[in-house]
Amino acid sequence: MTGTIANAAAILVGTGLGLLFRKGISESINKTVMSGIGLAVGLIGFKMAFKTENELIVILSMVLGAIVGELLNIEGWLQRAGNFLEAKVGGGEGQVARAFVTTSLIYCVGAMAIMGALEDGLTGNATTLYAKSLLDGTSAVIFTSTMGFGVAFSAIPVLIYQGSITLLAGALKAFLTPSMINEMTATGGLLIVGIASNILGIKEIKVGNLLPAILFAVLLSWLWVKLNINI
Repeated sequence: MTGTIANAAAILVGTGLGLLFRKGISESINKTVMSGIGLAVGLIGFKMAFKTENELIVILSMVLGAIVGELLNIEGWLQRAGNFLEAKVGGGEGQVARAFVTTSLIYCVGAMAIMGALEDGLTGNATTLYAKSLLDGTSAVIFTSTMGFGVAFSAIPVLIYQGSITLLAGALKAFLTPSMINEMTATGGLLIVGIASNILGIKEIKVGNLLPAILFAVLLSWLWVKLNINI
């Protein structure tokens, strides 16, 4: 769990630095910086999405994930969690909730979170998560300078999500194949593109309601091999 703990700590440190740098930064600079972040997040998402070896799996995963996510209203649960935190800490105009939801999705969706947590749990080598900690901590500085201290709360889902994978690493490693990981990564990449769309104000996408797509990517990848489907 050392890697996950370091990751959460890096987010908190980055948030603190972001609050310091936030003072004196004009609104126009904040908006331009946020636009730059949105473009960078989109780049990361597209690079991940291109790892797919079977576009049909990604498409089906997104469709099925959207249906399940809408029925469960995952986005609503995330938003309520953010609103609860906002009420407790006295944030304003929904910024705490927005920062919490946006950064939680970015930090938890991705190959580094999954593979790093698996590696940490199986071998005790947390190098990948340490690298992710550096990336997340750096981005937390920028996100906090533009979105506020709600970014700090994203350390909670990072602890729960990556920590759970680390603790269950043995069972997950035996099940996850390289093709499954590729399709998970590609599907997660599209979700990150959705986050970029939200940041840039292109189109508001309920990314939280698409999260089940990642699980469907694993299931469909397994079925593809099991049923020996060739497209």
